[in-house]
Amino acid sequence: MQLPHPQPEHAIALARQVLDIEADALRTLAGRLDHAFVDAVRLILACRGRVVVSGMGKSGHIGSKIAATLASTGTPAFFMHPGEASHGDLGMIAHDDVVLALSNSGESAELVSIVPLIKRRGVRLVAMTGNPVSTLAREADVHLDAGVAREACPLNLAPTASTTTALALGDALAVALLDARGFSADDFARTHPGGSLGRRLLVHVRDVMHTGDALPCVDVEASLKAALFEMTQKGLGMTAVIDASGRVAGLFTDGDLRRALEHPLDLQQAKIAGLMTRNPKTIRADELAVAAVEKMETLKINGLLVVDADNTLVGALNMHDLLRAGVV
Repeated sequence: MQLPHPQPEHAIALARQVLDIEADALRTLAGRLDHAFVDAVRLILACRGRVVVSGMGKSGHIGSKIAATLASTGTPAFFMHPGEASHGDLGMIAHDDVVLALSNSGESAELVSIVPLIKRRGVRLVAMTGNPVSTLAREADVHLDAGVAREACPLNLAPTASTTTALALGDALAVALLDARGFSADDFARTHPGGSLGRRLLVHVRDVMHTGDALPCVDVEASLKAALFEMTQKGLGMTAVIDASGRVAGLFTDGDLRRALEHPLDLQQAKIAGLMTRNPKTIRADELAVAAVEKMETLKINGLLVVDADNTLVGALNMHDLLRAGVV
């Protein structure tokens, strides 16, 4: 059996048409937003329970994503399949919850059939449909109009533009709620501790820096030989140079050594004070590790000394430490 071969120009033209239709639907949706959107935000903000998102078919897939986005941005939410709701899952809904129901037609039998049961529990209902005169829209406390002029499907049948607008409207709702709650980057990190976002937002310099015996450090009166031994032993490609009070006087790195070797040098007699970099770049232990990454990349350096408010040495780190921590 010979498989069909799409014509490249036709395929690209069709793809562009799909994107244009969906982009137009989103622009129309943006212009149609009104007080109902504000009412929905206020109703959910006042909710003492959770947002229970529900929808059938493609609307259900979109609803599941909206529930996940709400939950990760400060609005407790979960998805409930409407087909299972009438077989026991309605027990998931409590009096203080808000139901967000998605249906393009607004007539999904599985959703419409549970509306009276939701109402009987005193639960507020927000409906997102493409039909403002539908049963679901009429019964809702707040209706969000996500209607589209046509689907992007050439047959005008497959949910395409309608699911895009529903997804975008759900994102808009989540972001408006996030903003109203004052949800911060730290809050976001706490809901994403296992991924790269969590690592980037939660890891501090103090979590990855070298301290104690692992911290390369020599006195300002030390010889170059002693500094090289310390660098080799600690393996960071650098050593801090401190004064008698423990404050940072300078930094000696592999780069400083290479520059020093460009001139006549007595390796046995040379003192580190004459070869170190004075006033090196430093960072505080309580700063985020991503700030260390940004500083290193901006300055094109591979390591930083960590100091306290008095410029006393407390640690050191390099780019490899940040890579191992998954921050880079």
